[in-house]
Amino acid sequence: MKRLYVGNLAFGATEDDVRTAFEMHGAVASVQIITDRETGQSRGFGFIEMDDDGAAEQAIAAVNGSDIAGRNVIVNEARPRPSRDGGGGRGGRW
Repeated sequence: MKRLYVGNLAFGATEDDVRTAFEMHGAVASVQIITDRETGQSRGFGFIEMDDDGAAEQAIAAVNGSDIAGRNVIVNEARPRPSRDGGGGRGGRW
């Protein structure tokens, strides 16, 4: 399974728009457009998961720079999410 980052998405782009662009190159397991928690509006990027690594590489090459819903998108392999452990709070004694 390969996870791809899709940036510079038009704010009006739908998950179906993105899925259609990638399905030409292989089966798409999932599409997620990231939205603002408060307004629900797209933040202009999202993630695609494809089962076949070869198809994912082909999709990166084909879709990167192409038009989805009126904007040329940026596509590359997603970086792993940083861990969210620790931070914040008042650990330890004071």
